[in-house]
Amino acid sequence: MATTPAIDQRPAGKMAADLLVVGGGAAGVAAAVTAARKGLKVTLVERYGFCGGGAVAGLSGTICGLYAASEDDSAPPKKVVSGFVDEFIAMMNSRGGLTGPIRYGKTFTLVHDPLVWREAADALLEEAGVHVMLHTLVTGVLMEGNRVDGVEVYTKEGRFQIRARLVIDASGDADVIAMAGLDFTVGDNGRVQNPTMIFRMQGVDVPAFLAAHGPDSILGTDVAEMMKAAESRGYKLPRKKGFLFPTPRPGELLCNTTRIIGRDGRELDPLVAKDFTEAEVEGRKQAREYTRFFKEHLKGCENAFLNDTGVQVGVRQTRQVRGVSTLSNDDVVEGTKFADGIACSPWPIELHSGDKPRLEWLYDDCYEIPYGCFVPVRGEGVLVAGRCLSAQHEAMASARVTAQCFSYGHAIGVAAAICIHDRVAPRAIDGASLREEMKRAGAALD
Repeated sequence: MATTPAIDQRPAGKMAADLLVVGGGAAGVAAAVTAARKGLKVTLVERYGFCGGGAVAGLSGTICGLYAASEDDSAPPKKVVSGFVDEFIAMMNSRGGLTGPIRYGKTFTLVHDPLVWREAADALLEEAGVHVMLHTLVTGVLMEGNRVDGVEVYTKEGRFQIRARLVIDASGDADVIAMAGLDFTVGDNGRVQNPTMIFRMQGVDVPAFLAAHGPDSILGTDVAEMMKAAESRGYKLPRKKGFLFPTPRPGELLCNTTRIIGRDGRELDPLVAKDFTEAEVEGRKQAREYTRFFKEHLKGCENAFLNDTGVQVGVRQTRQVRGVSTLSNDDVVEGTKFADGIACSPWPIELHSGDKPRLEWLYDDCYEIPYGCFVPVRGEGVLVAGRCLSAQHEAMASARVTAQCFSYGHAIGVAAAICIHDRVAPRAIDGASLREEMKRAGAALD
């Protein structure tokens, strides 16, 4: 007997908006709030029951990319990124959900409470009047010729078609771009940065830990040597360089230490279902193993225990749109500025491969990211925001972090409002004029 196609018998619904934002990470929240404040009817869809993206579901836990790097280890934090991110920081600080600057090698970062991140996003979206649909998964794209006209989504209530005058793909994985058949790239000729299972340890004597191991969240070479020696005693510690951050919660460290590769030695690709599954299972095993090592070898961690892992493995790189402009590796290391630069970043190239991550610093400077990196080279009615921007592999290893994703969302939210109010296509926007608009909105672009 022939198999009949699957049919969803639930009633289908239809919705409409000026702007549809797919994905509720830093970029999606910033874009949705910004556009709604400019008078647009905005709908945001998010597959989880909360906003936060990699910062919360992936438990990255930090707002990286705010501060300049310096060769002078005694230099105080110098904040060089501003805009929507400042409002989010203020909201989190008011709720006790954010640390002060914590040293990370040659720069600083802020560490957040993931629950407070969710609540801050909820409050800002509600205040702006954004229609939020949680537990909502995009399953298809609605097209009119080469124009993205909206999406089809799956909910427990049933399927919905959501049509919009403009769509922002802030999915992190360029899902809308891929479903629409538009152009994208994947890493370095298909090779992506490996995922990481970030976890939290509770029961830590944080003052004792800091007194023994110092204020830098990047653990020293002494710990790396201990890791190497421990492997001869049965430990399985594939990454020898650990990043451990005190958090706003008492007795807690945020741990970015795992390196997840396949059983066959490959870098796992989160776009491949079996790889993504293997990464989740292996990530939880490694979180247990690193916790055991820290408990037995690091001062202050004697009574520590594994408190939680990310809701999902942390994903650094998957699909990226092929844009009108592409951020190059040289742009990052040379601190390139652009006439249509709509965001800036001082963050290093941070490549996670091998047993030690590689950091390539840009000292006392920042580079800019042009508007064209968020405009698809082909297709209409869609922009991207967040880590699916158009960038070369190593440039992406810098440009993907949280502070910049807030900046991208802020700028693309402004661009969306211009598109809809002025009835112009995304690629018709003058990037230099958008840059000036962002400067008026508080972005630090000189």
